[in-house]
Formats: sequence, structure tokens, C-alpha cells
Amino acid sequence: MALEKAKEIVASSPVVVFSKTYCPFCARVKQLLAQLGASYKAIELDVESDGADLQSALAEWTGQKTVPNVFVKGERIGGCDATMAMHDGGKLVPLLTEAGAIVTASATATTTPSL
Repeated sequence: MALEKAKEIVASSPVVVFSKTYCPFCARVKQLLAQLGASYKAIELDVESDGADLQSALAEWTGQKTVPNVFVKGERIGGCDATMAMHDGGKLVPLLTEAGAIVTASATATTTPSL
């Protein structure tokens, strides 16, 4: 049941962060995403009534017992260290853009026909 719910949550949004409100590593990832202008869904496992079950299901599914547990386009990219390393390597922004979580200025610009 919790595993199905976790998979549904991941499928429902381009970027999902399974988190806990008091976790400094979670705060760091959410702050980075916010600074990049990325939209994301944060699931705070310490607030959710079935948070412990969700965390156990995530551990079973991904092999990662800790938070944050970050997913982009339905694929797990890892925790805080992996997310930061991906950003430092220049790979996070393109992935977030491809997922539709970051809308670039060129994507939103309208072209005016030349006269």
C-alpha cells in the first residue's frame, strides 16, 4: 500500500523530494531547488500520517533509508550529496529543465513576427 502510494506520488510530479521538516540536508536540497527556480513537490514524512510507512517503502524500493530522497522525471537521483554533486557537475539544471520543473526565459518568450 505505502509502496504504491510512493510510486503514485513520484509519478504525479516532475520533481519530488521526500523530506523531513527538521532535516538540514533536506532543507539544503529544497533551498537549492528554490534558488534554481524549480517547482517541486515536497513530501514531509514527519508530518504525513503514514510517513514512517512511506519511508520504509522508499527504502525497500530504492535501497535508500535516509532523507532527502529526490526524484526527477520518475527517476531517483539520490539524496543531498548526490543532488549537490549533480548540480556542481552542471547536470541538475538541464535535467530539471527537461522535466519541465524549470521554465527557461527562451521557453516562455513569445516571438514577434518581423515586419
